[in-house]
Amino acid sequence: MNETIRQLTGDDFQALQDMDTGIDDDYVIRVFDRISTGPNRIFGLFQDGQLASIGGYTIFAGSYAMLGRMRSDLRFRGQSLSSRLMAHVRDAALEHPGIRFVGANTQEFNLPAQRVLEKIGLSRQAELFSAITETVEVFETGAAPWRKIDSHDEKMRWLEAVYIRSGRVFPLECYYPFPATPDLFSGEAFAQWDFHENPARDRIVITKHDVKKYDYLHTIYPWEDLFDQPGLWETLRAPFEKIRHDSREGAFVWIDLTRAQASKLPDGHPFDLPSPWFLYGTELD
Repeated sequence: MNETIRQLTGDDFQALQDMDTGIDDDYVIRVFDRISTGPNRIFGLFQDGQLASIGGYTIFAGSYAMLGRMRSDLRFRGQSLSSRLMAHVRDAALEHPGIRFVGANTQEFNLPAQRVLEKIGLSRQAELFSAITETVEVFETGAAPWRKIDSHDEKMRWLEAVYIRSGRVFPLECYYPFPATPDLFSGEAFAQWDFHENPARDRIVITKHDVKKYDYLHTIYPWEDLFDQPGLWETLRAPFEKIRHDSREGAFVWIDLTRAQASKLPDGHPFDLPSPWFLYGTELD
């Protein structure tokens, strides 16, 4: 049997559509042009010319490679194809100069993906719950929204104090958390985030508009007192209303929670709380 691995191009789109992955309405097919160009790559493992397994990576902030988009044709499973393919994808990502972290994000129940990631040398780094809701009004207390921070230096002081010094995970985008380093907060993406500080100046909430098919107000709050800070949820109201007004597919608030934060969600909360995501990865010298 002849087996080859190579980067996929537009010429391979029909072969991708012909795969039997068991996934209905697979986003990889819907957005193939976008996730196979620019900082994104998709690779395929072919057996006797037939596309049997795919996987890829995206480069973030010039220094972080996130692996993913693993799929195998059901007719070829049980042959460790994903492990061989993703080892190739990992090595291809490492060819980019300046890469300091290679990782992947997968849900708790996806044991096959976790085994693949462990086989290629990645270990579990963090756990986050992606809590999603269509409303924030239920948590409002009538307090005033928090003060918006406009100063770049002030934003960086907060990131240094809360994230960089501890190396804790920062959710750069929906589905894409990374260990925090100064490299992560450079470039155009930084300007897209809004920072708001509470009156006591000991808490911040960070938000930005993210699109992953649906429109999200991606919200980052690293403390456990998520429901004990007057004005926090009022701060989210205006940017979320704007996103909801302009959205065609649907709008939601997305907030990444630690297990401790998730345990403090009040009874009857409006969040959809699926199983947690595990960040796997390895940091490079």
